Amino acid sequence: MTLPADALPTSGTGDRTPPVPRPGIVKWLAAGLAVILGLAMSITTQYEAAAADNPYQRGPDPTLASVAATRGPFATAQATVPAGNGFNGGYVYYPTDTSLGTWGAVAIVPGYSALFADEEAWMGPWLASFGFVVLGIETNSRTDGADARATQLLAALDYLTQSSPVRHRVDANRLGVMGHSAGGAGTLMAALRRPSLKSAVGLAPGAPGNSLNMSTTQVPTMLISGQNDGTVTPSYVQGIYNTLPATVEHAWAELAGNDHLSFTRPNPTEMRILIPWLKIFLDNDTRYTQFLCPLADSTGVSRYSATCPLVPPGGPTAPPTITPPPPTPPTPSPTSGAACTATYRTVNSWSGGFQGEVTVTAGRAAINGWTVRWDLSNGQSISQVWNGTLSTSGSTATVRNVSYNGSLAPATSTSFGFLGTGAPTIPRPTCTSP
Repeated sequence: MTLPADALPTSGTGDRTPPVPRPGIVKWLAAGLAVILGLAMSITTQYEAAAADNPYQRGPDPTLASVAATRGPFATAQATVPAGNGFNGGYVYYPTDTSLGTWGAVAIVPGYSALFADEEAWMGPWLASFGFVVLGIETNSRTDGADARATQLLAALDYLTQSSPVRHRVDANRLGVMGHSAGGAGTLMAALRRPSLKSAVGLAPGAPGNSLNMSTTQVPTMLISGQNDGTVTPSYVQGIYNTLPATVEHAWAELAGNDHLSFTRPNPTEMRILIPWLKIFLDNDTRYTQFLCPLADSTGVSRYSATCPLVPPGGPTAPPTITPPPPTPPTPSPTSGAACTATYRTVNSWSGGFQGEVTVTAGRAAINGWTVRWDLSNGQSISQVWNGTLSTSGSTATVRNVSYNGSLAPATSTSFGFLGTGAPTIPRPTCTSP
């Protein structure tokens, strides 16, 4: 490498003519410079590789509000699956977008004597809208045990990736299994049988007497149980959790006040935890680790354990740690005397609908409560709001804070999100307090 002329050393007398260094020193300096440059380039390359977009990453950058939504950013469709292929048929749910490549997939099996259509079907479109293909199966017999349910789960995945009408939408290398009760026990057994799976989620898995031992599993495993479950008790789930090997990523969330049947009806707390888990381990999307390591929202959770940082096997790792300079405290605009301000952005849009987000920022003084208003354009309506309470009057939408996000220190922010019908626009929301 040749250094520019103005980088050459000068003599101590002010003479700009550089002395001629000895050849040995030149070689030593060149070698040292090469090592330093090599290390710098290596660190930069590793950082850039870690920061590069994940090819499986789907959707906008997630927020606490977006993972708590009952619908994700993708439009979905569903189809009935006929009996045969090793299981008794069921239902498949999938994103309709074909421009982003293939999707990770999860097969779900119900518990003893139950039907997926009656107890878990609510999960299908919810998960599909976040970017997964979901196959909910009915069992060959409603009294099938955990072992038979494991066999049918794996048969369902084989059908999904090899002969189903949606096989071209599915990445056969990014598959997971999930089930409730006896289906949860079957899920864990399926993971033991097929170590290539990317995720196993047991919802109140099994029943006392199954003696599930997961010490040889190689599949990242999450257990979700109920605090008041008298069938699959917390102590029983603790026993399963204790057998999970330290070398395999795993987590356990116990939902406060939930019983054994809480998983058979729409459960926002469960999904707020489940969606980041599936994003991490089916999509290698480490943007979602922030919600589980540590648990970002413990509302409705009585117990939580995880092998943080929850890095998917073979997936992207965290970039080198860089210590930034001390952050500069945010300064309220000196020209604004408003108690609070509101800014809007469109998170995502699709034919006939969109997802919006509004950030509320306190002004020069702390506030205790806020109200945001904006005008809806012709044809727009709001179907759902999270982190806020909605009311409408004519074409005016009003969202007020909920109990946990109304108090803001000076210049600090919170946000709420919503799903709208119609075409997205750029409204000009106003904010008042209280």
